[in-house]
Amino acid sequence: MMEHDAFAGIFSLIVMLISAALFVVPTVMILRKAGYSGWWVLISFIPFVNLIMLWVFALSRWPIEEQLRGGA
Repeated sequence: MMEHDAFAGIFSLIVMLISAALFVVPTVMILRKAGYSGWWVLISFIPFVNLIMLWVFALSRWPIEEQLRGGA
């Protein structure tokens, strides 16, 4: 019985890490393309703050937009 519980715990940890990677990697890529630091992805792990920051990012002018306007 004890061996089964240890396997289930390790399996759950592996699934959780894979799921986190599937979320974090594309989010960092999107943030970088928008002109923000990839470290902003850490905000997504803080409950309620993540929802507020999602709206801030969606409604604010992105740094890449400023660069494109200045270079055009």
